[in-house]
Amino acid sequence: MRESVQKPVRPEVGLKRDLGPWSAAAIVVGTVIGSGIFLVPKDMIDAVGSPWMVLVVWVAGGLLSLGGALTYAELAAALPEAGGEYVFLREAYGPFWGFLFGWAQMWVGKSGSVATLATAFYIYLANFQPGLEAVIVSIPLPVGPEGGPLELRWGQLLAIAVILLLASVNYFGVRFGGRIQVAVTLVKLGLIFAILAIGLGSEQGSGANFSSAIAVPGGAAGFFVALVAALWAYDGWNNVSMVSSEIRNPQRSLPLALIAGTLTVATVYLLANLAYFYVLSADKVAADNRVAANMMGQILGDWGKNAVSIAAMVSIFAALNGSILSGARVPYAMARDGLFFRPVSRVHPTYHTPGVSILALSCWATVLVLSGRYKQLYTLVIFANWLFYGLTTASILVLRRKRPDLARPYRTLGYPVLPFLFVLGAASVIFFTLRDSPRESLLALALILVGIPFYFLRKRR
Repeated sequence: MRESVQKPVRPEVGLKRDLGPWSAAAIVVGTVIGSGIFLVPKDMIDAVGSPWMVLVVWVAGGLLSLGGALTYAELAAALPEAGGEYVFLREAYGPFWGFLFGWAQMWVGKSGSVATLATAFYIYLANFQPGLEAVIVSIPLPVGPEGGPLELRWGQLLAIAVILLLASVNYFGVRFGGRIQVAVTLVKLGLIFAILAIGLGSEQGSGANFSSAIAVPGGAAGFFVALVAALWAYDGWNNVSMVSSEIRNPQRSLPLALIAGTLTVATVYLLANLAYFYVLSADKVAADNRVAANMMGQILGDWGKNAVSIAAMVSIFAALNGSILSGARVPYAMARDGLFFRPVSRVHPTYHTPGVSILALSCWATVLVLSGRYKQLYTLVIFANWLFYGLTTASILVLRRKRPDLARPYRTLGYPVLPFLFVLGAASVIFFTLRDSPRESLLALALILVGIPFYFLRKRR
């Protein structure tokens, strides 16, 4: 009779806390400041008509985002686990709501953000290579921009290549990805502040430009159309909570990163728009979505325009890296709990990264790159994300009652008024986005609702 031999148990491979406070702050700033600062002022002026109203919208978007960051700071410090909102919603409402958020991030929110940023990258690169905008083939299927035919451009192929490149970078270690995030964010901020200094100090600027205007319907509808554009530019302030389990001393680092990062971004955006409208009148901002490049082109000529295009690509590159780094942790957390495909929960034994999740999210983002143009993509993302931002912020009210014993190193300033106002703001954004952009909103909603039968099938198994 042969003696049975017990196989040694292999230790479980997990994520490592390799991100310091600078990396955490760089994820907030570097992910948020991406393409929006360079592209959305055109959409905003088209909606509200005057520079002063554009600035009001930027302030409103900044206050909304700061309100969310103050609330998320308490949640992230109390529950520093991989997955961010997935964990907060699971603890407050149960696994179904955590799953629905994770599903939305995988198929719409984070993958859509990656696709939008990659699209913006090739828009600015087209300043040097106009042929990137050329259509290679047009497929007569109503799944393209605004329900039109599916058009494949050279620029979209480039965007796909950039996504896959950064997916590879983050596959080989969170410390490596974090260091790239810090370095590129510092370069990005240096370039942006140089552009703003040149714009605000230009002799070609005039305070009279702030009194210029273009004819638009305006009103509440215009305000919320502009606000959606601004919120896309602010989107990503929550990303650092998704990598909570890989941050050293998260109880202290997470609140600091969320609050300081959001305040930094709001300051940069206001200064940027002051510079734009100091140099350009309302009609010139409305003429082209490359507003920063046009401002520098008016001051310094073609070389200034080209310099801004390079700065924009550096900025977008950093935001893309941060989005892939943080976003892949959500499907990973969901799969680890048995609510998503099991291979997505695998952690690489050498690099300690959720490699399968990184590749899955990035590959789906490459598909979304083909589905729409820049504005359609960011509208899709904002509708999906703000559904869950509102629900997550409300969870702080639930957890204060449900888990009074939970250690809370940081408590939300202005509780409960601030979370309540944020939820009202989120509801308004969702309503007006659905009314003004029904195609993108309903598409996002459909992709989210598909997850419901999937959840119950997984639960039964």
